[in-house]
Amino acid sequence: MLDEPTNSWLRALLDRHEAVAGTVHVVRDDLLHIAAAHNIPPKVREITARIPLGKGMAGLAWEQARPIQTCNLKEDVSGAVKPGARAVDGKAAVALPVQGADGSVRAVVGLAWLDERELTEGELAKLDADAASLPAN
Repeated sequence: MLDEPTNSWLRALLDRHEAVAGTVHVVRDDLLHIAAAHNIPPKVREITARIPLGKGMAGLAWEQARPIQTCNLKEDVSGAVKPGARAVDGKAAVALPVQGADGSVRAVVGLAWLDERELTEGELAKLDADAASLPAN
């Protein structure tokens, strides 16, 4: 079930970073649950409604507690990008873990851009700091 305040927050985040699509998944009951999505096809939202630890970019970001990125969603062969993600209208993408007060990952924020790019450490740090402003659920 998508949450409108979280969707509004996500749209503002995407605008600030000139991204075209994104998601927010929150950790609940040992799974990532989708809480917000923008420009994500309905079938992809359905497939990613619940993500286990270690599966896909979001699951890996949760498991490793670090950003997971790809230069091109459609051509990535690392195994981090699952087939459903290829339906997103974007190339470069990142999944950012958001930590809670106790230091554990409480959510994963995903962003995608139309162009291919590899995010620098500085860009990742800015995105990570901005993603940390995700309101607590």
